[in-house]
Amino acid sequence: MVVKYEDVKDQDIGGGITRRILAHNGNMMIVEAAFRKGAVGTAHRHPHEQVSYVLSGTFRYTMEGETYELKKGDTYYVPPEALHGAEALEDSVILDVFTPQREDFLG
Repeated sequence: MVVKYEDVKDQDIGGGITRRILAHNGNMMIVEAAFRKGAVGTAHRHPHEQVSYVLSGTFRYTMEGETYELKKGDTYYVPPEALHGAEALEDSVILDVFTPQREDFLG
């Protein structure tokens, strides 16, 4: 699968967050999420493993009660079912990789 960035439309998921679903198959998915300053990715859990890379901006990121300030170049790993969420401290973009793919994002 080859996905050309310019061919992928932003999906407005509300609250100042947009997402672009990039390359994916049943085993893996990569997603870009753009947050306006103050936007909150509400704390949630999912059965997928996730690694994320901060492309730009700064986030206040919380996982299982521990809070971190993450900026461009920082990464993190989320194990299955871990409670996690983030708030954008400025306009920010993050790249998320999930395994298996997030079927709920495709529906």
